[in-house]
Amino acid sequence: MNKSLFYIVVVAALGGFLFGFDSGVISGCEKAIQSEFALSAFWHGLIVSVALIGTVIGVFGAGAPSDKWGRRPTLWLMGTLFLISAVGCAFTPTSKVLGPHLLGWFRFIGGLAIGGVSVVVPLYIVEVSPGRLRGRLVATNQLNIVFGILISYVSNYFVARWMAVEGGWFNNMCQWLAGVFASNPMSVEMVKWRVMLGMECLPIFVFMALLTTIPESPRWLVRAGRKEESERVLTRIGFAEEGKSMADIIHEIEESLKEVGTGVSVALFQRKYLKPILLAFFIAFFNQVSGINAINYYAPRIFNMIFGEGSEMASLAGTMGVGTVNLTFTILAFFIIDKFGRKAMIIGGSALMILMHSLVAWQLSLGDKCNSTLAVLGILGFIAFFACSSGAVIWVYISEVFPNAVRAKGQALGCFTHWFMCTIISWAFPVVAEKAGTWAFAFFAFMMAVQLVWAIFFMPETKGGTIEDIEKRLGIAE
Repeated sequence: MNKSLFYIVVVAALGGFLFGFDSGVISGCEKAIQSEFALSAFWHGLIVSVALIGTVIGVFGAGAPSDKWGRRPTLWLMGTLFLISAVGCAFTPTSKVLGPHLLGWFRFIGGLAIGGVSVVVPLYIVEVSPGRLRGRLVATNQLNIVFGILISYVSNYFVARWMAVEGGWFNNMCQWLAGVFASNPMSVEMVKWRVMLGMECLPIFVFMALLTTIPESPRWLVRAGRKEESERVLTRIGFAEEGKSMADIIHEIEESLKEVGTGVSVALFQRKYLKPILLAFFIAFFNQVSGINAINYYAPRIFNMIFGEGSEMASLAGTMGVGTVNLTFTILAFFIIDKFGRKAMIIGGSALMILMHSLVAWQLSLGDKCNSTLAVLGILGFIAFFACSSGAVIWVYISEVFPNAVRAKGQALGCFTHWFMCTIISWAFPVVAEKAGTWAFAFFAFMMAVQLVWAIFFMPETKGGTIEDIEKRLGIAE
């Protein structure tokens, strides 16, 4: 692989890293936030999930600036939004009236950035990748998302550990900063969650600095009429193909863009596209009702339910286990998805996730007699089987079931469904968990049983063949 191409993709995929970090970092803070501002379960769920509301809006808001200004400036804009969010959250005032409202708005801004990078990063990588490498290179974005989640868990753990050392340099520095910027004295707990959220500034600065070293997408440059610049970029990333001149490659890009331009005017919601619409909706719907983001966002709270109160460090360490398992099995999934197929992975994953959720629900129903080892194995087992099934399949499947004419709109629909359901689950989980954690995991197990039935009887396989072949299989070819 061309070294310049690899570097460009890695830098762009750092947007996915920020996506994952921002999504995961709240898990170590949410209980402290609820305690400090005395939030009810309803309002606490809203504060945590308001970022997801921003994400839903960001998904649809990223397209226009990306087409008008280019992919790279839009990624820079997303980095700026991430930075505003991280700094704002870190310096949230202690007022019980003003604090929650400002925190919610800054979380919302971070959500806009997450939605934006979830669209623009894969788009940029696709547009700089030669066809023979596109699948593997686009996969780096998903790996970075999972890696970002893991690093956010590690960051939360060490912030909590270092803040607990009275008189230590980290504790002293954070307390000094709190004293400079806060009008009221703050306890260690109040400072700690603000530092956890502020730590995101470090990877944000790296991302924004490195963005200045990568080029604009060659496809966007052709669209903007800047063909000479596009040729230079294509040459730099080794895009030349055997037997084709650069003029031929540019011409093919122009023809491809004409097809996309024609496709934009085609309505998605018409009878002929009903089948791919339903397939995209259900794969995204089941992805979220599996409970994956309830665990990502509330992992320490779940581990507290398992280990009991007073187990903060053990709970934060448990989140690192969740992140490590997620990353490991996500890597594994990319090696098997083309071998076993999408349908087989969903069927196998659904069956195993039912068992894992049922195990956790059973143990939580025992109260004080809960076997923490079995419960933790259930959580980690679910994460592993999710990463090897729904987590790996969703975006590949959505991109495959839609024909060329409406693929962009179909992707937006699938992305919207994913984030909308994520918002509902994340908002509702604290309320349900407060009443009975057992029922939350029983619900997730039931939904995976429904997904299993759907996958066996209604989900078509999309492995192998061209996109046109898949259109014929689904009965939507012209």
